[in-house]
Amino acid sequence: MGLLDIFSSIKDRADRFLSEKNVVTDFLGKVEEKTGIGKKIIAAGAVALTGLYLVYGYGASLVCNLIGFVYPAYYSIKAIESPSKEDDTKWLTYWVVYGVFSLGEFFSDIFLYWFPFYYAFKCLFLLWCMAPMSWNGSQIIYDKVVRPIFLRHEAMVDNMVSNLGGRAMEAAENLTREGAERFSTTPCAQKSKYFKQCSLVPSLQS
Repeated sequence: MGLLDIFSSIKDRADRFLSEKNVVTDFLGKVEEKTGIGKKIIAAGAVALTGLYLVYGYGASLVCNLIGFVYPAYYSIKAIESPSKEDDTKWLTYWVVYGVFSLGEFFSDIFLYWFPFYYAFKCLFLLWCMAPMSWNGSQIIYDKVVRPIFLRHEAMVDNMVSNLGGRAMEAAENLTREGAERFSTTPCAQKSKYFKQCSLVPSLQS
């Protein structure tokens, strides 16, 4: 697929979105009525201003994270409510890649933060990951990176999770048992500190 096909696909998707009935199009419709400027021009201007803000504006990190979260969250909810499972898989793939990216960013953000246009490039990356195309970023990264690593280490991770779960359950049972034993040997006068009347304290002694 060539570059022109990519832009054509994005344009078609944007046109379909602007023709839908949702909060964004309702707002753009009201602005169009008051200003006389078409919704497409308003949307294009908003995108251009957002791009400039990501490069020069204060709080670009928040704007970038909102872009990477709000739109996918909206369509994820629509996918959950729809009977089709294909869109569920698409957005689950996005969130897996988003989570992996966020984890990596947590450790590298202190260095990448100082790169020029960092948040603009991050925003473009997230837009690529959610792009309405079969070869979008989340699908490629999942197929080429996440899935092979997961399949290679799946059994080991399952064993670790199972062992940790068993140990956590065992520790909780031990704590509960020790607490009950200590409480049963505590004098009534001390128990009454936690209860209004000693007669209301259930006897745990046999």
